[in-house]
Amino acid sequence: MDVLLDGTPLLGHRTGIGQYVTNLYGSLRDRPDVVPRLYAFTIRHGSRPLDVRPGDWSRRVLPARVLQRLWLRGEWPTADLLLPRADVLHATNFTAPPTRRARRVVTVHDLAFARLPDLVHPQTRRSAELTARQARQADAVLTPSAAVAAEIQEHLGLTADRVHVTPLGVDAAWFDPPPPDPAWRERLGIPADYLLAVGTREPRKNLAALVAAHRAAGRRRVLPLVLVGPQGWGDDVPPGSGVHLLPYLPPGELRSLVAGATALVFPSRYEGFGLPALEAMAAGTPVLANDIPVLREVLGSCGRFVDADDAEALADALATASSTADTPELRAARRERAATFTWARCAAATVEAYRAAGVS
Repeated sequence: MDVLLDGTPLLGHRTGIGQYVTNLYGSLRDRPDVVPRLYAFTIRHGSRPLDVRPGDWSRRVLPARVLQRLWLRGEWPTADLLLPRADVLHATNFTAPPTRRARRVVTVHDLAFARLPDLVHPQTRRSAELTARQARQADAVLTPSAAVAAEIQEHLGLTADRVHVTPLGVDAAWFDPPPPDPAWRERLGIPADYLLAVGTREPRKNLAALVAAHRAAGRRRVLPLVLVGPQGWGDDVPPGSGVHLLPYLPPGELRSLVAGATALVFPSRYEGFGLPALEAMAAGTPVLANDIPVLREVLGSCGRFVDADDAEALADALATASSTADTPELRAARRERAATFTWARCAAATVEAYRAAGVS
C-alpha cells in the first residue's frame, strides 16, 4: 500500500513527535507491504531531511496555519489537489488536508487541548476544533497509549473499534549509551552526580514546580538538578542554586547525559506517552515520575511515582531519589521492560489500523 505521512515534524529539532515520525517512516520502509512517503506544508526550512530517501519527500510551499484555517471552514483545498496519490493519508501530527481518494488516518498524540487548555500553546487551543473534527471524520484514529485511547473515546465520542493504540518504541542506541565524558560535562558545568529532567520548557511539563520542590528540599538533601530541552513557550524556568539549564542536545549527547544521571525526574502534568521516561528506562536509569495513568502504563513496576502537584511529597521524593542506591538487577529489569517497546511493533500496529480503515 502507498502511504503519505505528514513529515513536517522532521523539520527543526526533533522532539517527541519528530522521533515518532522518524522511526515510523523508517520502520514502514522496512516492510515489504508498505511504500511510505512524506510531505510537508511549509514556507521555510523545507529541504528534504538527510534521513529521508530521495523521491520520498514532497514539499509544498504553503503556510500550514493558513491551510488549517481553511480546513476549519470546509473541505478545501484537498490532498487530491496538493499531494501525490496514495492509499492512505496519515496525519502524524493531529491534522491533515481533507481527501476523497485516500483513507484518512489521524494520530492524536494526546488530549492536552481538552484536558489542560490553560497549559497548552495558544496555537494548540486554536486548532483544537479542527483536531476534534478531523478525528471524528477519520477512517482510523491512532494514539500511543491505552490511557489516551480511553480519553479519545470519551471526549470525542468515538467507538473503540475506530481508535487504535500504537505504542511508541525506543532506539537500540538507548540500551548501552556511554556515560558523559568528564571533560564535556565539566565544560557544561554539570557535576558528576545529578538528577535530570528532559523536555521542552513549557507549562504542561511542570518544571517550575520541580525547581521549587528541589529548592524546598535543600541542597544537603538533594543532588543538583539538570534541565535539558528547548525553550517552548510561557514563563521560562529560572536557573537557581543547584539548577543547571541546558538547551536541546544532539541525540548522542542526550543519551550519555541520561545514562549518567542518578535518576530521571518526569513531573509532567499530562502526557500522551512519555518517551523520555521510556528512553531513560532503556538506559537503565531510575525514573521518578508523576503518578498519572499513562506513565504507569509505560513504566509499570520499574518506575517510582509521586504526586508532582504535592510540593512536599515531590521534595521528599527528590531526596529519596538522590540517596537510593541502584543495583544491576534493577537496571536489567528496566532494560528488559523497555525492550518490549519497539518501533517495529509500532509500525505493525499502524499497518493493522490502516487495514482496519479499509485499505487492502
